[in-house]
Amino acid sequence: MPVRVIIADDHELFREGLKGLFQYKSDFEVAAEVSRADDVVPTLKATPHDVLLLDLQMDRWLLKEVESLALQTSVLVLTASERSADALTALKLGASAVVQKRFAFETLIEAIEAVAQKLVWIPPSLQAEITAQWRATNDPRLTDRETEIVRLVALGKTNAEVAERLGITEGTVKTHLNNVFKKLGLRNRAELVHHALHRDLVGRS
Repeated sequence: MPVRVIIADDHELFREGLKGLFQYKSDFEVAAEVSRADDVVPTLKATPHDVLLLDLQMDRWLLKEVESLALQTSVLVLTASERSADALTALKLGASAVVQKRFAFETLIEAIEAVAQKLVWIPPSLQAEITAQWRATNDPRLTDRETEIVRLVALGKTNAEVAERLGITEGTVKTHLNNVFKKLGLRNRAELVHHALHRDLVGRS
């Protein structure tokens, strides 16, 4: 099954450009396109899809609406903004990825693939900023090792990458994550990332 995306952007030229590029990707399908903010929710409800590509700046600024949209679907935010604060806020509100419009199309594809697998994709520049803003305080429910793993997962690292970074096996990483999910009452790593970004583990911009 191809990954089905809904494109929500009020710039027709940008939508047409994306659709043209997706035509060369057999494992992707544009399920629908939206040009007005008010049409996003009805389209989500009426159209089977996997990922919503949401331009934050349509006919109005949509940052505050990310949280409600993220409860309905997997949201990948598209933005022309260079403000890292906007990107970090979108992630804290539940977006699964933030991709700036100046990025290469292959970067967008990488992000969509991650989001479709219920992962979180964070641009490298924002990873560095998040790393610099980690607070010294930890969640008392977690061990030091669990906290370390949560922080790496919050930066978009896969289990294999976490294992390599910490010098442990991938199976050990999975065991620690399962313990974290139980302690925090979370279902998957996407919820874990949002929890870590939203709580005091991460400094606010």
